[in-house]
Amino acid sequence: MSKENGKANPLLNKSKSKKKWLESAEKVATNGMKFTSLSGENIELVYSPEDTKDIDYDKEIGFPGEFPYTRGIHQNLYRGKLWTMRQFAGFGSPEDTNKRFKYLLEHGQTGLSTAFDLPTLMGWDSDDELSEGEVGICGVAVSSLEDMKILFGGIPLDKVSTSMTINSPAAMVFAFYLAEAELQGVAFNRLRGTLQNDILKEYIAQKEFIYNPEPSMRIIVDMIEYCRDMVPQFNPVSVSGYHIREAGSTAAQELAFTLADGFAYIEACIERGMDVDSFAPRISFFFNSHLDFFEEIAKFRAARKIYAKRMRYKYKAKNPKSWTLRFHTQTAGCSLTAQQPENNIIRTAIEGLAAVLGGTQSLHTNSMDETLALPSDRAVKIALRTQQIIAYEHGVINTIDPLGGSYYIEALTKKMEDQAEKYFEKIDALGGVIPAIEAGFFQKEIADAAYKYQMELDAKEKIIVGVNEFEEEEEKLEIPILKISKEVERMQIARLRELRTSRNNDKVKECLSALVQAANDGTNLMPKILDCSRNYVTLGEMCNALKEPFGVYEEQVVF
Repeated sequence: MSKENGKANPLLNKSKSKKKWLESAEKVATNGMKFTSLSGENIELVYSPEDTKDIDYDKEIGFPGEFPYTRGIHQNLYRGKLWTMRQFAGFGSPEDTNKRFKYLLEHGQTGLSTAFDLPTLMGWDSDDELSEGEVGICGVAVSSLEDMKILFGGIPLDKVSTSMTINSPAAMVFAFYLAEAELQGVAFNRLRGTLQNDILKEYIAQKEFIYNPEPSMRIIVDMIEYCRDMVPQFNPVSVSGYHIREAGSTAAQELAFTLADGFAYIEACIERGMDVDSFAPRISFFFNSHLDFFEEIAKFRAARKIYAKRMRYKYKAKNPKSWTLRFHTQTAGCSLTAQQPENNIIRTAIEGLAAVLGGTQSLHTNSMDETLALPSDRAVKIALRTQQIIAYEHGVINTIDPLGGSYYIEALTKKMEDQAEKYFEKIDALGGVIPAIEAGFFQKEIADAAYKYQMELDAKEKIIVGVNEFEEEEEKLEIPILKISKEVERMQIARLRELRTSRNNDKVKECLSALVQAANDGTNLMPKILDCSRNYVTLGEMCNALKEPFGVYEEQVVF
């Protein structure tokens, strides 16, 4: 960017003219707003060639589909294939969610994304005393292969790509899915989809952990190894910055902490003895698309560049597919408001547009009513139509990275990269991701950022329409609220009781014993977990069996 045809670019010799312009412009009165990014970063009044003069186009930006992939991982991007429109779905019983899946597929969705209820996320069966009152409330209840059979009944698993948002008990839920594929007669090598399976971000942000960090990492490496050999089209890990951002992080923190987690998984697999190119192409990422339009686009572009450089130069990956960061995006749930919820449609549309202009491979757009309850059919359809309108009506897919070359975007991308590198240095100084988690580093950084942002809202330095400005005293909500019947919990408990009496309980004990033995002797756990699943061992039974060899994690409190 600093030279054209080997000659100095005359546009860069404008320091005096820019200075003169700024002296004049800065005398003009402003409207009193605070001109910083959502993350609190100062934004210049105007950007010019001076702000990008140190950026080498070929080395730092390049062309789409070419290293370092700043402008995208594909040469033709959405001209070749639109992003996958993967709306998050899951509520109530497996029967309820199966109906929602079929509804979404009938209305043009191109991939399934499964939300599980809190008991499932925590590794509890629906009839566990800790599950009372939570069964099916914030996602679908899945406690055994029997539930998985109902969840995907009538949906051929070789015809759809399935994403599952599950972490601590991901191995067990994935095994249920594999066992259901066997029952459908679908070979594992034909299955496509993604597991979230990112335990590190649970310790950092979401807090749905079970075991201590080291054995939890062992389970994930087991899964990556198993998928490499047996389920080669499935992404065994989707390294998630989404929940880090939802917890209150800045964009730079989301970027840095997410990539640091991803590199930790890569290093753990290399330590296992796996060749980096044998597994890296199947690791994907999951980012938040928040309110600050340009900051988010810069974040996505910086993520691709940082990842490509690390994979090629530090981890010595030789396959270009190992250099490319592929990611799913979800619009920011924390940006939705209960006040004037129709405004959420507009927020989501702009956040979705940022994800597309940032080059996402798949996208979930939030529904307007998600701060009130699980989304209704009408709200889900509007969210899906939002993506379709972006794709087909506004021309944003016609060219790749249309904001590339913008002084502002390129300067923001470089700044985001620099901020991430500084965080990597801090994490390395603490001994890596797991020691940094145990020291409370990530948690404190996020808490401080969230507190600062809240103070800005309280002082009205940042405006949320309908919340701290443009409020309405009386709001008439005409949005239908989806409510989960208590019958769901009763039905799930009854199904589990019937399962426990009809299955071969001697075989169950045998499978659980073999699972614990594998945990103790260090062999790959996935074959044993799959054997348990085939024999209708429940989620809770498997998770509880591993608590003795792996321990139960207790978070250090940081103030």
